[in-house]
Amino acid sequence: MLKTVQLRKIWKPMVAVALLAMPLIGHTETPEEKGLAIFEEADKRGDGYVDSKSGMLMVLKDKRGNTSKRQMRVKGLEGKGDDGDKTLMIFDTPKDQKGTALLTFSHTNKDDDQWLYLPALKRVKKIASKKKSGPFMGSEFSFEDIGGSEVEEYDYKYLRDETIDGQKCFVVESYPKDKYSGYTRVVSWVDQEHYRTLKAEFYDRKKSHLKTLVATGFTLYNDKFWRPDMLEMVNLQTGKSTVLKTSDTVFGSGLKSSAFNKNALKRAR
Repeated sequence: MLKTVQLRKIWKPMVAVALLAMPLIGHTETPEEKGLAIFEEADKRGDGYVDSKSGMLMVLKDKRGNTSKRQMRVKGLEGKGDDGDKTLMIFDTPKDQKGTALLTFSHTNKDDDQWLYLPALKRVKKIASKKKSGPFMGSEFSFEDIGGSEVEEYDYKYLRDETIDGQKCFVVESYPKDKYSGYTRVVSWVDQEHYRTLKAEFYDRKKSHLKTLVATGFTLYNDKFWRPDMLEMVNLQTGKSTVLKTSDTVFGSGLKSSAFNKNALKRAR
């Protein structure tokens, strides 16, 4: 959502640590293998959520400190097999954006699909792969960030262990396989206890540090699923930032797949 990164994986969260530390007999685990294992474990800890829905407040801040707010709802449906998760975001405010909706289908074996419904034009627009690095609704999150984030979409490399805010983390570099990605690499801090992404740095096509994402206020739902209450994306090159605050998160509410298709976009209210 929030590819972030892997916006959906950032809120999917050490038997596991022990497993990661146990190389096969006669085999020394490479940094690439360890990086992949860390993200596979994080992904596994998010399995079984079935569906979810929550409220979300988007706060945009320019370099002068001026802010604007947008209220939306987010619905998610867990994928099966080669099909990844499906996500639907619906804007309720401001008035001129009410009814705008973004539908995302993530995939493990091909490019993700995204469609944007613009009520003013009464049409559904497919987001081209080449355009996914562009800003989502004027925010510092790109369509790529908001989109799906399946483990298979990246190559990985473990860099080091590091402690941030008192929490021991794995630091892992991820390299997007998508040739149209706006990033050359993403550096993530994944906590070693719950496998939550606490921080991520995004590097643009010029290999310059573009943005930093910080996740805070994690809450445990259903004794299994960790979700951050707030995500803040700061653009280091423009001085702008965007905060996403979630509320009223519910899992297993009985959402149907029929609520996640292009025709449903026009009915999203």
